[in-house]
Amino acid sequence: MSSIELTSSQKSILTALINLYGEQEDAVKGEAIAEEVDRNPGTIRNQMQSLKALQLVEGVPGPKGGYKPTSNAYEALDIQRMDEPADVPIYHEGEEVTGVNVDGIDLSSVHHPELCRAEIHVQGSVRDFHEGDSVTVGPTPLSKLVIDGTVDGKDDTANILILRIDDMRAPDEPAEH
Repeated sequence: MSSIELTSSQKSILTALINLYGEQEDAVKGEAIAEEVDRNPGTIRNQMQSLKALQLVEGVPGPKGGYKPTSNAYEALDIQRMDEPADVPIYHEGEEVTGVNVDGIDLSSVHHPELCRAEIHVQGSVRDFHEGDSVTVGPTPLSKLVIDGTVDGKDDTANILILRIDDMRAPDEPAEH
């Protein structure tokens, strides 16, 4: 598929649709998307028309209708879809967050210990995380890595949390491979 240039508004709406669809695995109402991205439902309906034209969204008619992302939507946002993803939990202020799974961890500056940061790529919304919040990620499936950190920033559109790492640990025994 050729690369599709989406506006930041379209990316936000498509990301919200994918997150909500992942939680309920059923058609998502425009009002739910509007609430997730803090926009007017009319704006969402207008944007959905252009996303349908780009074959990123399909409309589901009827009382239980709404919108579903197409496989092209996942490609356009470079989101991997797995049938059985490994469960990597994330904890926000000590409470496990449901409906969210860690997709990837990028350690961006381990060579500078005072400024050690991690980009946490999440499947699900990061809307409820705020700067200064305490977050724990892990353990990861193979290395059993656990990261404790403080939210330093976030990208709602791409579902990324940027953590200032406070502690990172893995068990001393050999990893399972």
